[in-house]
Amino acid sequence: MSFRWMMIVLIFWPHAATTSQDEEASPVTILIAYDSRTGNTETFARAVLEGVATVEGAIGVLRKQSDVEQADIADADGILVGSPVHWGNLSAETKGFIDQIGGVLASGGELGTDSTPANRTIRTGGAFVTGGSVASGKELARIGILTSLLAFKFVLIGGEDAAGFGTLGAQATTGPSDPGLSEAELAEARRFGARFTTLTKKLTR
Repeated sequence: MSFRWMMIVLIFWPHAATTSQDEEASPVTILIAYDSRTGNTETFARAVLEGVATVEGAIGVLRKQSDVEQADIADADGILVGSPVHWGNLSAETKGFIDQIGGVLASGGELGTDSTPANRTIRTGGAFVTGGSVASGKELARIGILTSLLAFKFVLIGGEDAAGFGTLGAQATTGPSDPGLSEAELAEARRFGARFTTLTKKLTR
């Protein structure tokens, strides 16, 4: 091997080894924060967590929105917000949680006129909902969540339906016409968790 090629190996080999060690030591963290009154959104959130768990090098953190702490938000590479549909829109609890996200990021210098470059240049966000009927406002609830996350400078990631088309995020109908959560709906939640985590990992690592 010539001296020139030996120098190239010496320059680049340690850097490659360091990058590999850093990636192994730094898994991607996904916060799944949900509001649930009847238990349906909680069950749906747990299915999303199952999807997150299928991605190597990822940690899923499942929390009721009322139990989320400031560190949970600040440490998350991606945040998935889950809400039941109340009166055609997201729940009041979820709206309060979204305000909490904004407060944490603003206090950390990531938002506002005096914001400084964040330690993480990219943070991903997504939404999932459950509603009593097919046309109960599930689209409006997801759009409401996603619009707020855009204001917080998140990169948004949507879901995927069984036919392979994109969605605003996983959703399920749980009212009298389609009670509870079907296996197809839970499968959609798992796909969403896996897709969201895979893309978050690519964007943030």
